[in-house]
Formats: sequence, structure tokens, C-alpha cells
Amino acid sequence: MSSYTERLIGAARLDAQIYEEVEHDTGSMGQAAWTVVLASFAAGIGALSQGGASGLLLGAAAALAGWLIWAYLTYYIGSKFLGTPETEVSVKEMMRTIGFSSSPGLIRVLGIIPGLAGLVYLVSALWMLAAMVVAVRQALDYTSTMRAVAVCIIGWIVQAVVLALFIASFRP
Repeated sequence: MSSYTERLIGAARLDAQIYEEVEHDTGSMGQAAWTVVLASFAAGIGALSQGGASGLLLGAAAALAGWLIWAYLTYYIGSKFLGTPETEVSVKEMMRTIGFSSSPGLIRVLGIIPGLAGLVYLVSALWMLAAMVVAVRQALDYTSTMRAVAVCIIGWIVQAVVLALFIASFRP
């Protein structure tokens, strides 16, 4: 069994075996949640020069909520709509793998360096997307990476529509 640090590094390296390990390790839920919180704090620290410290706790809470939403969305889409005969997953397994897919977000702390924030956030966003695809593929027992990409795209569209409707409901 890998240590937490080895899991963070392995998840960031897109190591499918690490995602398999955390999927099946029922004791790793706290580590997955901590990874989401750490990545959120890293983003907050990286954005200190733009927004100040007020967003750190709110950012962590939003990251945890986003993690839960993504877990349920990818579970539902990946197992109910795009599932295969091999697909066998629970929401908790999805939460653990998706939580660790936040590990590349730890580099967002480097956004605090003047002039690097935009590049750091772009690189981390693409890296985290790649990690999410690996996490989804492993959790859903897919043999096709493209099926995992489809789950992530559909989930992103659903999330964007729901968010747009939510925002629109507050407009006069």
C-alpha cells in the first residue's frame, strides 16, 4: 500500500495503479477529501495577489461541494448511461478516485509568483482534466479512455447548464 505522498505523486503522474489502489481502499476517503482541500488552498494561495485571503475558506468549501457533485454526476453518467458490462462502481469509489485527481492542482500555489498565475492555472486545469479522465476510467473499469472522456464532457455540460440555470434564477 502506497503512502499518502506516494499517492499524491502517483495521481499527478496519471498512474492508473494509484487510482485503482484508492478506488479499492475504503480507508482512503479522508485522504481524497484532504487532497481536494489542499488543492483548493493551493489555488487560494496562488490567487492571494489578485483576491486576497478572504476566499481561502470559501474556496475550500466550494471545492468540497464540487467534488461531491462531480462524484455523483460521473457515477450516474458513467454507470447508468455509458456503463459497460464490466462497469462496477459505487459513489464512494468515484469520490476517492476523483478526489485524488485534484492532486495536480497543488501546483496552483505557484500562481503567487508575479506573472505566472495565468500559465500556472492553465497548466493545472489541463493536468487536472487529464487526471480526472484517468480517475473516471479506472473507477468505472473502462477499457476505453475515450469513454471516460465522454463521461467528463457530458458531466461538464450538465454542470454548466445547472450552474447557468442557478445563476439565471437570481437575476431580476
